[in-house]
Amino acid sequence: MVVVFVLILLAVLAAFAALHWYVWRRLFRDTTRGPGPVRRAGTVLIVAGPLCLFAALATERAGAPFWLQRVLAWPGFLWLALSLYLLLALLVGELVRPLLMRGRWGVRGRGSLDQRSPDRGSLDQGSEERRSADQESADHESADPGSQDRASSDPESQDRDSRDRSSQDRDSQDRSGHDRDSQDPESEDRQSSDPAPAPTTSPPTPTPTRRLFVSRVVGGAAAAAAAATVGVGTYGVLSGPKVKRVTVPLAKLPRAAHGFRIAVVSDIHLGPILGRGFAEKVVETINSTQPDLIAVVGDLVDGSVKDLGPAAAPLRKLRARHGSFFVTGNHEYFSGAEQWVREVRELGLHPLENARVEIGAFDLAGVNDVQGESEGQGPDFTKALGDRDRSRAAVLLAHQPVVIHDAVRHGVDLQLSGHTHGGQLFPGNLVAGLANPTLAGLEEYGDTQLYVSRGAGAWGPPTRVGAPSDITVVELASRQA
Repeated sequence: MVVVFVLILLAVLAAFAALHWYVWRRLFRDTTRGPGPVRRAGTVLIVAGPLCLFAALATERAGAPFWLQRVLAWPGFLWLALSLYLLLALLVGELVRPLLMRGRWGVRGRGSLDQRSPDRGSLDQGSEERRSADQESADHESADPGSQDRASSDPESQDRDSRDRSSQDRDSQDRSGHDRDSQDPESEDRQSSDPAPAPTTSPPTPTPTRRLFVSRVVGGAAAAAAAATVGVGTYGVLSGPKVKRVTVPLAKLPRAAHGFRIAVVSDIHLGPILGRGFAEKVVETINSTQPDLIAVVGDLVDGSVKDLGPAAAPLRKLRARHGSFFVTGNHEYFSGAEQWVREVRELGLHPLENARVEIGAFDLAGVNDVQGESEGQGPDFTKALGDRDRSRAAVLLAHQPVVIHDAVRHGVDLQLSGHTHGGQLFPGNLVAGLANPTLAGLEEYGDTQLYVSRGAGAWGPPTRVGAPSDITVVELASRQA
């Protein structure tokens, strides 16, 4: 079993390294002419990013000093989001690249495209100029055919041309002979020994090849798209969750409870990145809805009470007519569930540990998260719901949607959950959708309805793409009304 686990781990690490090598190749190797500062900086970035990510995960799980967790969390988790969208953007670029390579725009001509022989372009250019001059001369002669006929039909004109050419030849011979006679022998020796003068024109700057040009266009576009996606997604999380409103009709809800409002908040994930300031935004948003009851359905924190107690303190300001209730999520069991249950009780919330309370005309129950089974504190539906009056409507708080089938068997009318984050980072919604019966929103399972919130915060990268954070106000409606 251990050998299998090690092999799987090595395979995952190999795939992770291969994907990062691909990103480095497309962004830095293919967009540069050779080794240089840009390629070296890219190498440092591609190596440092994953190292910060692994260090952030390790320090969080090991309970390292909180200041160290905060230092590593920002670059490490943001790199996780950025590398994901760099990879996706570059893969899209692979589809565009062949079209750009075949396009009729950009740099053309093999002579100008060869980086390794920059003089070749100037030679081809000179040959082209000579061909152009010859062509112009031929065009000029062909444009006046009468001149050739006149020259061939006029003997006197031909004799004059012959005498003029002979006279010019004799004059040039006399001048050259005079020059040779008057030349100083020593000067002649010096001239013969002097090196040839250097050309006065500098070689032209090499022009980028089409492949290099296309690589820069695709790489630059991919980097810009990834950075923009992560930037917008991070801003959405840090600015706080938005309010979402859903009406849920319940057959057993009496007319007197029609319009009862429950503010559902899940997955706040206070930790090294989202701290006290974020908790204050969540509390202000919840209180602004003026709910009748507040339900915190798990994954409140990622860390110990010692480190995050001050960050969770604003929860003391939550206000609702029938109070605030809390159930554990899987991350509470990574962070010391018993200590956090005591802490939230001191902050004024009522933990429902496999328990039930009567709220006017309906029952409100809560079960521990399934992660608690590892500590002997898992969900106990019999304890929470076994002896209740089934003629009354029942609302269940359970962190993970996967317990919906237990809720159906125990006659629950409405289950309120979180955990999925709605996928948080596209295309993570595809994976989360396979692992959960409902990814987000309201669905029916027999006579039981399940509502899943996308959550208020974020785990890992403080970024959401395609799954905006929310605090949902569930308004119960009586069918008798």
